[in-house]
Amino acid sequence: MTFKTINQKVFFKALPKEIYSLIMDEHKHSEFTSSKVKIKNVEDTKFTAWDGYIEGENVELLEGKKIVQKWRAEEENWPKKHYSTVTFIFREKDGGTEMEFEQTGVPSEVYDTILTGWDDYYWEPIRGWIKDNI
Repeated sequence: MTFKTINQKVFFKALPKEIYSLIMDEHKHSEFTSSKVKIKNVEDTKFTAWDGYIEGENVELLEGKKIVQKWRAEEENWPKKHYSTVTFIFREKDGGTEMEFEQTGVPSEVYDTILTGWDDYYWEPIRGWIKDNI
């Protein structure tokens, strides 16, 4: 099996601590995804999102600055015990947040699905939540 890396830069019209909170606060995360999320803002704890479609573990958390997680999706061609690594880095820019996102270890067979999924199921819903709530 081969693996690929996703690299994206995304801008949000909210401060880094607000974007960090949207991802790490289970109530906000549930709200913007309209799904069940179980997550704690604590390193070395497990999490699930999107009604269990995503699962993983918090590896490194620097509030408002960085999130590193072991991450996997319940996809047909995603090996059961394989975890990718996702890294979110938040920087304040132009009154908002420039976020650098990297996901390493994405199985090639699901790369396109996961790549478009970040835009469709995270970045756009976050923008919508910001527009309605901030």
